[in-house]
Amino acid sequence: MAAFVNRVNRLRRRQLIERGFADRSIPLEVLSSFPNVLGCVDCTHVKIRAPKRNEMDFVNRKGYHSVNIQMICDPQLIITDVVAKWPGSVHDSRIFRESSICASFENGQLDGLLLGDSGYACRTFLLTPYLNPQTPSQERYNRALTKTRVLIEQTFGSSQRRFACLSYGLRVDKANACRIAMACAVLHNIGIQRQDVFARGTPPSDDHPMTVGEAGNQSGAHYRDFICATYFRE
Repeated sequence: MAAFVNRVNRLRRRQLIERGFADRSIPLEVLSSFPNVLGCVDCTHVKIRAPKRNEMDFVNRKGYHSVNIQMICDPQLIITDVVAKWPGSVHDSRIFRESSICASFENGQLDGLLLGDSGYACRTFLLTPYLNPQTPSQERYNRALTKTRVLIEQTFGSSQRRFACLSYGLRVDKANACRIAMACAVLHNIGIQRQDVFARGTPPSDDHPMTVGEAGNQSGAHYRDFICATYFRE
């Protein structure tokens, strides 16, 4: 009985997430939205003390030592997945490619979509923007994706206001920084669920939105074209 209740609760939770993303991703001039979105994904850098071993691995593109932490959020800014273990020099696309959440999509354990920026490879389960939109449909697709994907930036901003150490840095080593970041994510979710008040906003960005990550495969590009033609046509 308990297992059945858990399955029902997970189904209801998924339906609420998909409905929330559908409502979020509809620009005024668009009559539809992304289907079956489960989350928005991105990475954020947390500054740490310079490590004694493999120091250069932790120097990010901004020139300071950090860990690069991947998060996925839902429409209420709840953090649904965290990967906290990678040095600051590691690209966002690699972190996702080697994560358990990516493996779950590839193995068919998860069915739905994530939305990411152009630093990720376009996949059948991870939609990214068109770098050079050629049609009105592609432009509408990009606007809807941008409007929806800002949720992960707002999640970073909200969690950093709750826990200033995520914004200003941690004077600890990599292992402890990752543990602290994980704990902050859990406490952030508790705060959201208890309806504490933190205005949505976006932190100073570490990202370069038009930076191209690894090349997506053909099936990913074709599926993006299908979504664009089906849900964002004139």
